Amino acid sequence: MSGHSKFANIKHKKEKNDAAKGKIFTIIGREIAVAVKEGGPDPNNNFKLATVIAKAKANNMPNDTIERGIKKAAGDVGNVNYEYVTYEGYGPSGIAIIVDALTDNKNRTAANVRSAFTKGQGNVGTPGCVSFMFDKKGQIIVDREECDRDADDLMMLALDAGAEDFNEEEDSFEVLTDPDNMEAVRAALEDAGVPMMSAEVTMLPQNYVSLTDETAVKNLQRTLDLLDEDDDVQAVYHNWEG
Repeated sequence: MSGHSKFANIKHKKEKNDAAKGKIFTIIGREIAVAVKEGGPDPNNNFKLATVIAKAKANNMPNDTIERGIKKAAGDVGNVNYEYVTYEGYGPSGIAIIVDALTDNKNRTAANVRSAFTKGQGNVGTPGCVSFMFDKKGQIIVDREECDRDADDLMMLALDAGAEDFNEEEDSFEVLTDPDNMEAVRAALEDAGVPMMSAEVTMLPQNYVSLTDETAVKNLQRTLDLLDEDDDVQAVYHNWEG
């Protein structure tokens, strides 16, 4: 899920199994349905839908699958009852965790999220208890192996398109934007033929926390795994430098 490390873990993403890819497509399908319900089926007039489509393409969702999802949602608007809900809390050693969910049953989702925190020796807090430790940003990840541009060239392309920041990692490049500019920057990179691993609005921690206690690491990983397995959970953000 998003936010599990400072940079996207490219190796992990490449090794995703079919089940994980299926979950990603389910998540995006729900997001498409809600975006269409809120703003209509035309991405040119629906910024939220355009952002979800960008996320879908970055995750290699086929165009016909995207189009089918939009058409289905457009014809099914009255029956789309998903709603967004966010939970905030603490894992072991005070690790800050934010959970974004999209659900048709808030009671079920709340119980599952609370259980995931409890089983990892953490607890769900009140709204706002940890979100102040994060910045909302558009984040685009480019796999270094698949990009034929050098770092300086890619950085100038991104900054000229409106990006705020550009970071290099051994296996990837990270482009950060204001959330409102993410789609414009993504489109500019796409037009320039830059292959993107992911493109989405995310929550980035202002500071990262290391865990040295083995039990705390195991407990935190248990919470993250349980959240990852929950179909209602769209994204998980935390400040663990794992």
